[in-house]
Amino acid sequence: MQLRTLSSEDIPAIWEINEQGLPGTGKVSQDEIAKLLHLAELPLGVYEEDELVGFVLCLLPRTIYASLNYAWFNQRYQDFLYVDRIAVRESHRNQTIGSLLYQEVIAYAQQNNCPITAEVSLKPPNPDSMRFHHRFDFSEVGVLHHENKSVTMMLREC
Repeated sequence: MQLRTLSSEDIPAIWEINEQGLPGTGKVSQDEIAKLLHLAELPLGVYEEDELVGFVLCLLPRTIYASLNYAWFNQRYQDFLYVDRIAVRESHRNQTIGSLLYQEVIAYAQQNNCPITAEVSLKPPNPDSMRFHHRFDFSEVGVLHHENKSVTMMLREC
């Protein structure tokens, strides 16, 4: 396994992995992934023999990203590293790839002395993601209700 920065060549694989994570990851087009990749402060991928098997996209506050979840954190926190999405290819789940990615996110946040924010779907429920975030010492700081879904807002102090 190799960890490296994502590039525009990875967009089709990012999209495919994101699709495998629905509904928890949130549906996006390849164009939206390209925009997220451009905005991301920390775009990391895990590769196995040059195949992308997992990724994380993190943003700093106050970018032009129009996500309601991201806006919720912007309204409440001055400084943070926002995990917009983390996903692992179905064939590679439960092999510590997500943990490897989050260890890098945590290291970045500690170096920059900022908390990490993320959300986990409540409706529809995503208990695996909730357990994963709790394992990394995230705590629940709020709930945001959308039209047909709800998310738990999570924070990990640096």
